Amino acid sequence: MKFIDVAHIHVAAGSGGVGCVSFRREKFVPKGGPDGGNGGRGGSVIIRANRQLATLLDYQYRRSYRAERGEHGLGARRTGKSGRDVTLEVPAGTIIRDSSSGEVIADLLDDGTTVVAAAGGRGGRGNAEFATSTDQAPRTYEQGEPGEERDLELELKLLADVGLVGLPNAGKSTLISVISAARPKIADYPFTTLVPNLGIVRVGEGASFVVADIPGLLEGAHTGRGLGLQFLRHIERSKVLAFLVDSTGSDPAGDYAVLLNELKQYRKELLRKPRIAVLTKTDLLDAGGKRALAKIRFGKTPVLRISAVGGSGVRELVAAMWKSVHGGAEKRGRRT
Repeated sequence: MKFIDVAHIHVAAGSGGVGCVSFRREKFVPKGGPDGGNGGRGGSVIIRANRQLATLLDYQYRRSYRAERGEHGLGARRTGKSGRDVTLEVPAGTIIRDSSSGEVIADLLDDGTTVVAAAGGRGGRGNAEFATSTDQAPRTYEQGEPGEERDLELELKLLADVGLVGLPNAGKSTLISVISAARPKIADYPFTTLVPNLGIVRVGEGASFVVADIPGLLEGAHTGRGLGLQFLRHIERSKVLAFLVDSTGSDPAGDYAVLLNELKQYRKELLRKPRIAVLTKTDLLDAGGKRALAKIRFGKTPVLRISAVGGSGVRELVAAMWKSVHGGAEKRGRRT
């Protein structure tokens, strides 16, 4: 399935129905009082989060949505039928913005949460509502109110506990394929990953967390170089960041510094998240390389050394991710 994380749509709610002008007609009462009913309310456009969805692809093919208008009022004080709502399903984690103002209308984080993106118009009043002691046979009525109409931007930010960050070909896709059931495309060249991937990592009975793998970052990604800027939004919601650095590279410490700088330039708040540094591909090092690897430090950030292909250090990494995710949750709970 094609991954789409931004879409633009037009939504229009239904107008309210027109109020009715009617007079009661009964046997032996040829000129009864007013009994015109009110118009029905227009249908609304509602957007609902659905955790079973993972892309905004549907909104690339259809971009305009309109709810039903309310039916007109009827005699005998009968209110017109309300128009049917239109409900649009989007992935959990979708932000809804007004395209004109940029205002955030809603951030649908939780499955099943909804927002009224365009409210239906109120139905107009029928003449029965206008009867007074001085005017007992009014012919006054109201038109229904128009429904709201607006252009919206939908932006998906994936919901993951751990976000994997690294330069191209750092081994992120290989790792996520080993620790979860995700099956991203893997090859020995840069930019194999062209879209974000989510994987569920199970650590025990009823215990799991979600990992997100985004395309590799290049130096200058925050300015739009490479694919990084397009997908950096998908780690904004991650509780923990795992920085994957190729241990066979010429300057692992320099590569780590590049990643830190790119995140800082994109959104410095990302560097306040708990993070883990991971040196990958250790199976490709000779004895001398492994001795040098043991001396590499990334400041105060915990460093793990793994081979996703060989399995070395992977179990320890998963345990560290789990501990960091839930340790961070406990700290957030204490602060509140």
